Amino acid sequence: MKKAIFAAVIGGMIFTSCSSDDDPVIENEIIDVPETYSFERAGNSTVMFDGQTTRLVMAKELASSFKDFDNATEESLSNMYSNMNDPFSSEELNSSSKSIKSKVAASQLYFATNAVESNAIKNDFEEYISAQVNEVFPNENELAARGVAGQIEDGSSVRYVNPKGLEWDQAFAKGLIGALVADQMLNNYLASAVLDAGDNIVNNNEGVTEEGKSYTTMEHKWDEAYGYLYGHPSVASATPNSSLGDNSDPLLFKYLGRVDADPDFEGIAEETFEAFKLGRAAIVAGNYDVRDQQVAIIRENVSEIIGIRAVYYLQAGKRALEAGKMGSAFHDLSEGYGFIYSLRFTHNPATNAPYLSKSEVDSMLETLMAGDGFWDVTPETLDELSEAIAAEFEFTVAQAAE
Repeated sequence: MKKAIFAAVIGGMIFTSCSSDDDPVIENEIIDVPETYSFERAGNSTVMFDGQTTRLVMAKELASSFKDFDNATEESLSNMYSNMNDPFSSEELNSSSKSIKSKVAASQLYFATNAVESNAIKNDFEEYISAQVNEVFPNENELAARGVAGQIEDGSSVRYVNPKGLEWDQAFAKGLIGALVADQMLNNYLASAVLDAGDNIVNNNEGVTEEGKSYTTMEHKWDEAYGYLYGHPSVASATPNSSLGDNSDPLLFKYLGRVDADPDFEGIAEETFEAFKLGRAAIVAGNYDVRDQQVAIIRENVSEIIGIRAVYYLQAGKRALEAGKMGSAFHDLSEGYGFIYSLRFTHNPATNAPYLSKSEVDSMLETLMAGDGFWDVTPETLDELSEAIAAEFEFTVAQAAE
């Protein structure tokens, strides 16, 4: 893991100094950084990300409903995606003005002037819903085979796959990690175009808060980015790393814990949290150089998590194929499919673009689904895809595969 600045912590204060010519930081700038993600103004908390919490809870219920063969319909799942017609089990969710679909592929940086692709991506998730209901649901009790949707054994579990061996529920959930969570976090709320929009810098410097609120607009935008990673109710949001290992959030936080548990990447969770915390404190202090350095750390780390897990699942699928465990292979490769899809929404701070382009991602997905899909894919192809992904990051296939 990389550190953008050198920081000496003394009594809750951070004294920053220049670490290199590439990291301009004001000498002896003092930033008051709390031990937890807790910030106040006049005795009132200034942290708010309830909209992100709402969408994460919606996503979990929708993903779980993908295998509700007895009750789910294409209409009910689509309604959950768009939050229409009271689709959720909770009245609080049903009455919310939020929805998953409205924030899919909706970032300022990548999609503000790219409505065609944004709409196509939104429709991809509608198509996953339609395919699950129309391909998989009718074959719930059929054994999957080449070209035939149905169920397939995976140890003590049963997986439900399409005619090419893909689990649509895994493609949907893992795809949302990129299209919803990473895109909104990295390419929207942490973007200078959003943080510094309008009079945000002047208002933040002068402590001008939003009407009826305790926070400035810039503080709130940062917190909304934070909420997409740490906002699920199962996560102790002020001290999120205490919740690592809890898999209640099926999206990014779960995989932050998985990657951090790998000795090759140990510390990524702490570094990401500290970057969020320091960046927020830097906003309070009006130190936008330090803030932007933390943005770069967060973008790199979150993007790397997506890349690592894409390679991890391709390699896990390869091992299962070689062992003749087709159900396990298809499950791993389905998760890999979703993480590859999510690579489109990563953000390389060195280029301000995704680590892999849309065309590269589309090509990889087409390669996985060629012919009869997972029934045909070879270990050699999975190695080639793994190497191509790892080459764009600073980890090896061997490191990610553990």
